[in-house]
Amino acid sequence: MTNFSPSRDFAIQLDSQDSLASYRDQFVVNEPDLIYLNGNSLGRMPKSVVERMQKAVEEEWGTDLIRGWNKGWWEAPSRIGEKIASLLGAAEGQVIVGDQTSINLFKLATAVLTLKPEKKRIITDTFNFPSDLYILQGIVKILSYSGGRVGGDGLDTDYRPTRPSPLYRDHEIIRIGAQDDDITPDLTALENAINEDTALVTLSHVTFKSGYLYDMAHITELAHRKGALVLWDLSHSAGALPIELDKCNVDFAIGCTYKYLNGGPGAPAFLYVNKSLQNDATSPIWGWWGQSNPFAFDLDYQPAPGVQRFLAGTAPMLSMLAMEEALTPLIDAGMDSLRAKSILMTDYASYLTDHLLAPLGFSLGSPRDSAKRGSHISIRHPDGYRINRAMIEEMNVIPDFRAPDNIRLGFAPLYLSFADIWEGFDRIRRVMEEKRYEKYPKQKLMVT
Repeated sequence: MTNFSPSRDFAIQLDSQDSLASYRDQFVVNEPDLIYLNGNSLGRMPKSVVERMQKAVEEEWGTDLIRGWNKGWWEAPSRIGEKIASLLGAAEGQVIVGDQTSINLFKLATAVLTLKPEKKRIITDTFNFPSDLYILQGIVKILSYSGGRVGGDGLDTDYRPTRPSPLYRDHEIIRIGAQDDDITPDLTALENAINEDTALVTLSHVTFKSGYLYDMAHITELAHRKGALVLWDLSHSAGALPIELDKCNVDFAIGCTYKYLNGGPGAPAFLYVNKSLQNDATSPIWGWWGQSNPFAFDLDYQPAPGVQRFLAGTAPMLSMLAMEEALTPLIDAGMDSLRAKSILMTDYASYLTDHLLAPLGFSLGSPRDSAKRGSHISIRHPDGYRINRAMIEEMNVIPDFRAPDNIRLGFAPLYLSFADIWEGFDRIRRVMEEKRYEKYPKQKLMVT
């Protein structure tokens, strides 16, 4: 770890040595005084997206109209998928863009249970994003009470029960807990839970509260030894650190594009299906974009070859094109450079937590080892929610809050400076010393 100093001059010195500093000029920064520490929830907009959207609206939609589908729109999910694949360590033909993260999780998790009908265990953890857990719970409920079939060998077209299927059994979701104060998952319990009756292991690569980073290769290999398949949620790691899906022999992955990929609010998500599984796995949502020949308008569904079969409905083209443009700075900068700066930033923020905030009642809620940490940290305080409100409403610092006591600070390497980080921490110090947070109620707003 670098020998840090708590002075502002040291932060400026770090900025002077930053090879990525010039990328900040490529992003829209309308409030120079705003310290934006929430790129792990919604990334800033690249300036080039404004021009790209103007072209998409005025020329492609406004002038081309329906002709736009034959001028690049139809191929967009695959074309943009390949660009994201280059950030995920995935070879061609395995990543596609469409739908939302939860929908893609539903599709891929159900596909796994179809592929492993003899197994009933689903292993996850309490660190997983809650909506991922909701999707798993919904799948289990559907499979427990359904009398029909999903995919498998032969596609029934009358949708009536034809014969008992081993797929419809009581699946068991096992959630692994924490090892230490909700920072690190209990890895021993996780490894012990994965046995020969496990169909699916699904985890967030970087956990959303503490920023803990799983060893993807190790967990994937362990699951495979027990005959299980693995599905990773990359929402808090895609665009923030190098990922090697192919090298780690990952089976499935999903992720959103509006965090470190800067795709914009509600931007379409992506999914990854390893080539070795693509022709055996079946999506439970048989949409026309996943049909082998959609413009033949056949009345019976036949899945498209490869990863294309996991598309469903029509792509939201404007948000798709905005997100594609937003990928340009990331691809240009390269993931190794982004990761190096990210590590330095989170190390620096951890140092400032210890030296500026710990005397004010804060503790670090994230791993100290950068090899086990993504690109955000949590700082914890019993009055975290009220402090978070004071930061946003009075100090022009935007983090976010995650119950029960986590203030999350996200560090997006392309547009955040070390001086920003120092200023953000100094303003937190002022909130505490001036007791600004005490005027805010403990009752929470809807969005935290």
